[in-house]
Amino acid sequence: MRLTIRDFQKMKSARQKIVMMTAYDATSARVSEAAGIPALLVGDTLGMVVQGHTSTLPVKLEHILYHAEIVARVTQKPLVVADMPFLTYHLNPEQALANAGRLMQEAGVSAVKLEGGEPMAETIRRVTQAGIPVMAHIGLTPQSVHQFGGFRVQGRELDSARQLVRDAEAVQEAGAFAVVLELVPTKLSQLISERLHIPTIGIGAGVACDGQVQVFHDVLALFADFLPKHTKRYLNVGDMMRDALAQYREEVQAGAFPTEANSFTMPDEILETLKKELEL
Repeated sequence: MRLTIRDFQKMKSARQKIVMMTAYDATSARVSEAAGIPALLVGDTLGMVVQGHTSTLPVKLEHILYHAEIVARVTQKPLVVADMPFLTYHLNPEQALANAGRLMQEAGVSAVKLEGGEPMAETIRRVTQAGIPVMAHIGLTPQSVHQFGGFRVQGRELDSARQLVRDAEAVQEAGAFAVVLELVPTKLSQLISERLHIPTIGIGAGVACDGQVQVFHDVLALFADFLPKHTKRYLNVGDMMRDALAQYREEVQAGAFPTEANSFTMPDEILETLKKELEL
């Protein structure tokens, strides 16, 4: 049975850390579920790690629908949350409701995630009142990266720290079942986590959050040239894949692959009969 937002709340109440991982396809989803990951985020980070863009901004709703449907279809237990891409919920609450509804109905996800604090409270309230669970996202919100002037830690100054507390309380009051805190100082994220009754999910926000979310490609070092400070490489899969493919190339070029073990046979008499027919 698939986990629900009630399970998230129970985890917070029991002080059980919530583990979340991004997933974009059948492979990442199945591997994450097999590892016991209880929550999967079909993030708009796919724009960077799958599509090769430099930000999440080019991701369209149709892209998230496509990838989220795969993740939801091939998994059984994890709570599946889908990101709402840039400009799919910003115009007004009705636009947000319509697009969130598509993600629920067409992709089969359990919840949606949208970025923004106080300014998004009305939108969160409208979507949740329609029965669609919403995970909020405050701190560094990647869809606003140009406004922030880059991927920078948020809440280090008094005014911005106050605003983050207001943002967190606003999304909770509006009905969000959880909130992502991205690139927030540890002590501030601890303060916010202690004030909220909904779970906080950190990414670059320290150990005091109620849970953590990381990007699949980061923890497996699928891109070895860059490692965000907020992540940890648990296995250097990128180098392993490169070395394996280089060995494959070398063996094909040297005639060492495929061998008989990788090939198929046919009766000799069939081949001889065929050759005779071709000589006629």
